Amino acid sequence: MFGKRSGDDLANTRKIAKNNEAADAGNKAATGSQTGVSAVKKAPVEKVEQPVAEVQPARQRSEEFYDIKSSVFNALIDTIDLTQLAKLDADSARDEIRDIVGEIIQLKNVVMSIAEQEELLEDICNDVLGYGPLEPLLARDDIADIMVNGSQTTFIEVDGKVQQTGVRFADNAQLMNICQRIVTQVGRRVDESSPICDARLPDGSRVNVIAPPLAIDGPALTIRKFKKDRLTLDQLVDFGSITPAGRTILGIIGRCRCNILISGGTGSGKTTLLNCLTGYIDTDERVITCEDSAELQLQQPHVVRLETRPPNIEGEGEITMRELVKNCLRMRPERIIVGEVRGPEAFDLLQAMNTGHDGSMGTLHSNSPREAISRLESMIMMGGFSLPPRTIREMITGSIDIIVQASRLRDGSRKITHVTEVVGMEGDVVTLQDIFLYDIQGEDEDGKLLGNHRSTGIARPRFWDRAQYYGDHHKLAEALASAEMSDANGNPLGE
Repeated sequence: MFGKRSGDDLANTRKIAKNNEAADAGNKAATGSQTGVSAVKKAPVEKVEQPVAEVQPARQRSEEFYDIKSSVFNALIDTIDLTQLAKLDADSARDEIRDIVGEIIQLKNVVMSIAEQEELLEDICNDVLGYGPLEPLLARDDIADIMVNGSQTTFIEVDGKVQQTGVRFADNAQLMNICQRIVTQVGRRVDESSPICDARLPDGSRVNVIAPPLAIDGPALTIRKFKKDRLTLDQLVDFGSITPAGRTILGIIGRCRCNILISGGTGSGKTTLLNCLTGYIDTDERVITCEDSAELQLQQPHVVRLETRPPNIEGEGEITMRELVKNCLRMRPERIIVGEVRGPEAFDLLQAMNTGHDGSMGTLHSNSPREAISRLESMIMMGGFSLPPRTIREMITGSIDIIVQASRLRDGSRKITHVTEVVGMEGDVVTLQDIFLYDIQGEDEDGKLLGNHRSTGIARPRFWDRAQYYGDHHKLAEALASAEMSDANGNPLGE
């Protein structure tokens, strides 16, 4: 039993550790390849390390360190009762493991410095209770992406730049075990028969796993991390992604129930921007979200979150995004939010936008607002709808009010580059009207791009009447006017 161990328990610990000491010599088995150690809830990390390429750890871990860790871990697994451990809360379980590991280290006469011993204790706690070597990276709020390419290579993205870290796993078996631990939390699986899996962490961070035999050099794990604190448009202003005038315009667009499509490339900040815009939804509105893996962080009290489901091992039971969006229409939604539009569900989303669900939002991958229209048209055709192209374009212009373009620039910064209205049709061509733009004007000596956001001079955009209905037309006029003014260098005034 856990808690304060009796003399018999301690004697058994010593006996098992001594019996295993000879067998553990030279044993280079996978530290985390043991199965069944994921029954305990992940504990919070108390000590944060930052093993980044540019900020190397003070001590480079040797093979001897990993051998000792493997030996101590195996002795711990033989000693500890995982069923009893699972009954403890996370902090108590971590303290219990640290006590037992400390005793095992003494019994094995392991010679380590205090710092090395603390690293060993923290590593083993993370292996048993959390996500092993990933824990220090997950604890850092400045990391946007974690990319694990097999057991020996891990990259991270910080400030828009990719860096290699010193993080490694004992072997591919330990990495695969951690991948299994992540995906089983959301009722999914990854193995040879189902080697591709999308999942999420408890904080909503997006996870993708692709395992052998598809991944030749070992499991490939990609985590798109979300910040612990939900970002707001005010913070995007601080980051330079948008100006105060642009923030005001986006806030009005979100509040006055325009149908919004957020366009951008991979890693451009589409989901972050969608989260920011949902902050302007009134608290009395019923919002339904549809996502492949639930990651949106809406703060409203009346939110229903839906998530797709992959097929089971027999290939049955799959629930697609299109089925979720169609079902939304029977749930009395006031706004429908689709995490990412990537297939025939585009048709159902446009129908919803055009049938009284004003203020619906979605994201899609595209490099410009014009290309976003073409992609929508292509996705509708993917569903097998035999509609004339002009009919599809008329549906798009009747449904989408605003396209917001997010871009990740070559210096790693993320900017909102276009706020564009869908005006109508001229012949067979969809007419777009830019309201707000970001102009790149050069770069500084450090390689950072220089530019400014500006209004295009449209004094009364197409959604003016809608803004007037919600009483925001005066704020909209002031924001457009202040964004239009600039000095001789093209920099906005009054901001």
